[in-house]
Amino acid sequence: MSDQVLNIFVPGRLCLIGEHTDWAGMYRTTNSGLEKGMAIVTGVQEGIYATVKKSDRFVITSDLEIYNGEILECEMNSEKLLEIAQKGGFFSYVAGVASYINDNYMVGGLEINVTRMDLPIKSGLSSSAAICVLVARAFNKLYQLRMNVQGEMQAAFRGEQRTPSRCGRLDQACAYGIKPVLMEFDGVEINSRVLSVGATFRWVIANLMSSKDTIKILADLNKCFPFAESDAETKVQEALGVDNRLFIEEAIKCLKDGKPEELGLVMNKWQGNFDEKVMPVCSELEAPVLHSVLSDPNIQKYIYGAKGVGSQGDGSVQFLVRDEDSMVALQDYLQNEKGMPSFSLTITPGQAVKKAIIPLAGFGTRVFPATKCFKKCFLPILDSDGNLKPALMIMLEQLIEAGIEEICLVIGEEDREEFDKFFDNVMRENYDKLPQDKKELQWELTKMKHMITYVVQKERKGFGHAVWLCKNFVADEPVLLLLGDFLYKSETEQNCCEQVINAYKESGKLLVSIHEIPLEDVSHYGILSGCWDDDSESMMDVRQFVEKPTDSFAREYLGVDNKKKEIKYYATFGQYVLTPEVFTELDRVIKFGKPSEGSEYGLTSVIETIREKDGIVGFVPKGKSFDIGLPHEYRKTMMAFSE
Repeated sequence: MSDQVLNIFVPGRLCLIGEHTDWAGMYRTTNSGLEKGMAIVTGVQEGIYATVKKSDRFVITSDLEIYNGEILECEMNSEKLLEIAQKGGFFSYVAGVASYINDNYMVGGLEINVTRMDLPIKSGLSSSAAICVLVARAFNKLYQLRMNVQGEMQAAFRGEQRTPSRCGRLDQACAYGIKPVLMEFDGVEINSRVLSVGATFRWVIANLMSSKDTIKILADLNKCFPFAESDAETKVQEALGVDNRLFIEEAIKCLKDGKPEELGLVMNKWQGNFDEKVMPVCSELEAPVLHSVLSDPNIQKYIYGAKGVGSQGDGSVQFLVRDEDSMVALQDYLQNEKGMPSFSLTITPGQAVKKAIIPLAGFGTRVFPATKCFKKCFLPILDSDGNLKPALMIMLEQLIEAGIEEICLVIGEEDREEFDKFFDNVMRENYDKLPQDKKELQWELTKMKHMITYVVQKERKGFGHAVWLCKNFVADEPVLLLLGDFLYKSETEQNCCEQVINAYKESGKLLVSIHEIPLEDVSHYGILSGCWDDDSESMMDVRQFVEKPTDSFAREYLGVDNKKKEIKYYATFGQYVLTPEVFTELDRVIKFGKPSEGSEYGLTSVIETIREKDGIVGFVPKGKSFDIGLPHEYRKTMMAFSE
């Protein structure tokens, strides 16, 4: 049994807008005239922390006061786990997920120790979903089940469905982490995608310190479905259907455009519409405490908008605040004047990039016959630390320095043995001969090995095809893409990869790194043009992306003005942050479209499609690129890279 121990954190979730539409959307299986359910959900900073490791049994332990010294220990036996789940109570959720995993995957047991929990119980933030996702993720990671985020959500939902709780389907959005997610509920189908955020948004979520009867709320509202039998029931279906969809569409635009004031207005309108059309069918929704807080004039100066949380009622309330000072002042007021504890939530543009892709499947025709001996990415380079390293090792070192945790190498069908040999330990007798600094390089390679996933490109169908093969690895997260025949050297303390990742965090949009080139070279590159978004002229709102244009076309259409009124031209620098939308479009093109570049699928045309729909950002890193893919350029790299 492996003794690997992992640390896992799963946040609670907050439904920003669209409550109740998850179960309402299920009724489309009976009444197709109903609208799809739609909700915007995000993880919060508060959540559940645990250490997990493999075990022969399923064990939950904790020293936290909330557990009262109780533990759960059970065989990995589906019937026994299901029995615990169906009894309800504190451990029912984790047992339900474990039974589902055991039914559907070949796994052993788990030992989970919950080390910290700052997520309030029964507050509309779904602590039950968080622990369910945590169990699903622990099985997934330790037993390499290859579930993506949606797979973990599915396992958590199916597990919780085995308990008396019968949770809503939007709860498991906490699997995405602290990022806004659009969820669509169409009968039994659930679709979800991460939303772009164009500015910083700040919330305060408060416990109303009252009570609500969620069972009554759900029972009364469910009477209005699947077919309305009165005007009041028709209004409920409108509020949770077409009205909600329109509010959601407005909210998505506000998030993307970075307009918190307008989003606050949408929240107010949603709550007003809910009160007008839904409240009349359930007295519990009159929620006097909630509505007294929503109308409190002392609160209005701090906020753009506010609404209830979860099933509504007198449980919790969320406020979209104006700024950080307003956040602090509102929390003080709620605690000191209302006796209502609260916590804050901040959503910033972009999300952390923790994965990277390097396509390396090409034969290396231009540096043949050297590539008869080894792959192009193993060409030796004298690094600035004085060590002669394969180019790939320098790339990987920079990725790790930039905070990348998982790396996917796209390789040829015959290449795996060569890569394994590179990352494996050297023979003991040779290792013992190495000086200490060289032994440390071997340790570094060994650590790198455990960060790498291989994807095999059996057919050479182009750059876009190579990227598309990594879709399961990416799993709906932003991913850094590097070209396999370039090295990068930064002119600042942050390496170029880190600069690109930070620029993505700021923009929240698909990002292409760019650098200035002379007009006579444009026919060799993908050329981007647009308008600068910042005074430093490092962030460009890209308006056009053209692969290898002629000089005359570039001169007429692709020049970019700078502050000095000079015309400059910008080519791809070789580093990209790709968003999930890229893989959706690649999937569509490769499955149903035609190759964009002869017999190959390119990436440029796909990025241009995303640009037309959602916009993209061009970013100028402070650094230089070095080519190892051409003999004379490789020679220049050998001479200049270590300087």
